[in-house]
Amino acid sequence: MKKRIFFYIFGFTFFILALLILRPVTIPSDPADCLVAEGKVVYIFEGGPQDINFRLEGDKTMYYINRGMDYGLNIDSLRNQLMGNDITIRYPKHWTLLDPKGRNKHLSILEFNGKELFNEIELIKNKKG
Repeated sequence: MKKRIFFYIFGFTFFILALLILRPVTIPSDPADCLVAEGKVVYIFEGGPQDINFRLEGDKTMYYINRGMDYGLNIDSLRNQLMGNDITIRYPKHWTLLDPKGRNKHLSILEFNGKELFNEIELIKNKKG
């Protein structure tokens, strides 16, 4: 009986941890719901499969466009256009056990010189509609 209770507790704990670790990033339906980061781009590179990563000057956070190259974005042209320039990044509030300090943020909107270069919220709305 004690073994059975132990396995139930262990199974339930494992299930809860799996939910905390594997929960997907929720994309906000309204850009006003996003958090904002602004700064000078110091590094752009490919991470993960087709992801585009951005690092801003003085910011330890890595911002990424999930599957950005699948959306038609090109790392070389982004580097030419954005390196050394100020950009605005909008991203959802999200926490996962895999990144407890929040050092990797899923980028939803990328703005440069008042123009949106990437807007995942609109892409998802257009895909549904």
